[in-house]
Amino acid sequence: MPIVSTTEMFKKAYDGGYAIGAFNVNNMEIVQGITEAAAEVNSPLILQVSAGARKYAKHVYLMKLVEAAEADTGLPIALHLDHGADFEICKSCIDGGFTSVMIDASSKSFEDNIALTKQVVEYAHDHGVVVEAELGTLAGVEDEVKVSAEDSSYTRPEDVEEFVSRTGCDSLAIAIGTSHGAYKFKPGTKPQLRFDILEEVSKRLPGFPIVLHGASSVIPKYVDIINANGGALVDAIGVPEDMLRKAATMAVCKINIDSDLRLAMTAGIREHFQEHPEHFDPRQYLTVGRAYIKELVKDKIVNVLGSDGKA
Repeated sequence: MPIVSTTEMFKKAYDGGYAIGAFNVNNMEIVQGITEAAAEVNSPLILQVSAGARKYAKHVYLMKLVEAAEADTGLPIALHLDHGADFEICKSCIDGGFTSVMIDASSKSFEDNIALTKQVVEYAHDHGVVVEAELGTLAGVEDEVKVSAEDSSYTRPEDVEEFVSRTGCDSLAIAIGTSHGAYKFKPGTKPQLRFDILEEVSKRLPGFPIVLHGASSVIPKYVDIINANGGALVDAIGVPEDMLRKAATMAVCKINIDSDLRLAMTAGIREHFQEHPEHFDPRQYLTVGRAYIKELVKDKIVNVLGSDGKA
């Protein structure tokens, strides 16, 4: 099976009341951990690449890793550009074999967002590629995406119909209270997602796939391991997993996970060096990091996304 589009994935997810995990990849071990977990529970996958990942690993290497993952598992896997900042990077990924791209013009005015998104959609659709857009702005930091809390904004449900109609985008990322990075909420606060916004958006866009960014839960197990080995993540608070599961039963068909993967990999490596400070073989410590990635992804698929058995 070749790398696939998300179109059929999202239709099945919407109708089935579950979401597909979109996991950010940066190297071989992360790809292996994610896809091995998905294969064991028979889940479809979206592997996504940020601009930072393309700079780090190079487009061609990431393409071949994803192709190898598909050949190894036989799973339906889509390859997605996460947070494309302009037409040029979207075009490069479309021309280079990606099956899905995101154009993130959410920081621009409503009209400028529409204009840039429509430009990407027209080129992508001409090449059989689907497009995710964003309306509303998430706070936080992830690679090149840096938005202060003051500059963030919830998605306005009254804007979504016009935006989707005028751009022709295939899915829409909305802002309902998630944020990028590990520090999503202040210590002592109770995280809340605006399900009222999600419900209103879904009423205005019936059957249309919605996306949640910034949805890592910052698993305490991995935070504790990192903190025990010289880390400083004591007050890191993520999105409660029960809220993500609720969103997945509604109109949300794609949930992005990046920070949790970084934490799991880092926790595995730090734990290994704490126990074996004499080791210097990357195969030894990266094996532990990969195992933690696999553990994390399997748990997300089964207990949060609900996509197990849906491949």
